[in-house]
Amino acid sequence: MSIDRRQFLKAAGATGLLGLLGSPLFKVLAPGELEASPELKEGMAKSAKRWAMVVDMKAFPTEESYNKCIEACNKTHNIPQMESEKHEIKWIWAEKYENAFPDSYNGYLTESIEKMKFLVLCNNCDNPPCVRVCPTKATFKREDGLVVMDYHRCIGCRFCMAACPYGARSFNWRDPRPFIKNINPSYPTRTKGVVEKCNFCADRLYRGELPACVEASNGALIFGDLKDENSNVRKTLRSKFTITRKPDLGTFPGVYYVIGGS
Repeated sequence: MSIDRRQFLKAAGATGLLGLLGSPLFKVLAPGELEASPELKEGMAKSAKRWAMVVDMKAFPTEESYNKCIEACNKTHNIPQMESEKHEIKWIWAEKYENAFPDSYNGYLTESIEKMKFLVLCNNCDNPPCVRVCPTKATFKREDGLVVMDYHRCIGCRFCMAACPYGARSFNWRDPRPFIKNINPSYPTRTKGVVEKCNFCADRLYRGELPACVEASNGALIFGDLKDENSNVRKTLRSKFTITRKPDLGTFPGVYYVIGGS
């Protein structure tokens, strides 16, 4: 379903997606068109003090179950399927435990965990090193914890990719558009020479929707406000033991993992 152009422009202003408007799918902004939006304040947009996600790996019984999340993300955000692995664009993908949690790996993991693939994505960190190193402020952190991109400002220096300890950013070495099988008209494509990554579906939150991967996860991905004691995220963190990726680095990820227990 396509969205109204004016709605998208306002969402872009709110989510840092301004750079996407360079896509041929969208016209250039008219002067004054991106003023503060009353609809943004009074509409259906989901809001939070600090967005966070819990990945409950026990709720992914099969490879097919987490592939649904990856496919939903790829389809929603026009993520190209590149021919070469070195050109690959990834917003959410699967990794072995030893790659996802290298600082807590040991050679005697249970067989189930050793065989398990963990969904990984941008952690939308509290202390994101990618933001500190970006010379043009193309990537920045919002007050609600989302780390987003303004692609118009991205000069392709890839400092952010070097700074991210999770490998959560991809660079468009090639024009991605020929490698998108079916373009989703409600989300712009990107261009060659810019970095991109997961943004917790900031555009969908604006429309009052959950992230695409969360919708496709059948409850395995739990999304909500970390600062709200009654949110599903907080309830899960209170009731289950969770870990984060590379906690010693001090980035304070916004993605938590349930990997075992009852």
